[in-house]
Amino acid sequence: MTQEPGDGYGTAESGDGSGYGTAESAAAAPPRETAGPEPVWRSLPQSMLTLRRLLLVVWMVPLAVAAGLLLGLLVGPVWAAFAALPLALLLWGWPLLGRNWRSWRYAERADDLLIQRGVLWREETVVPYGRMQLVEVESGPLQRKFGLASLQLHTAAAATDATIPGLDPREAERLRDRLTELGEARSAGL
Repeated sequence: MTQEPGDGYGTAESGDGSGYGTAESAAAAPPRETAGPEPVWRSLPQSMLTLRRLLLVVWMVPLAVAAGLLLGLLVGPVWAAFAALPLALLLWGWPLLGRNWRSWRYAERADDLLIQRGVLWREETVVPYGRMQLVEVESGPLQRKFGLASLQLHTAAAATDATIPGLDPREAERLRDRLTELGEARSAGL
């Protein structure tokens, strides 16, 4: 393992010869650079969770009823018990949707937009303002009914395209205008 001066591990000359350093050598090491102040994170509105849970119920309950009726009539009443599987998926998916909803957040920084999501596999996307080519606000019929809109960011590299689902429409429009303005300012400075 190669050690760099000031990496917090110390050096072989740290005093005890172990190569791991001591508290004194770690305290003497220069501090690492930080990226600046901590960003202010914003989460998605509660109505996004309500919409997703409603969709879960709309799909699973009719599926359970249809499976129970079809299996009960065609195969036998004992097989109708398999209709409980969609209901079990409903009970399992309900808290998972809540965890997923809480994992989505975004933050505006001086030079870029941060988007975090994911429960088991955390994913953070950093979208530089100067790379933004197109910012769209979309809202389907169900999203409009629940007062939601999605923000789609298209960049110069397709790998950094990003979406923020379920924003309040006013916030989505504000963010679109701000990101477009910052993107134009940053790209003009290149």
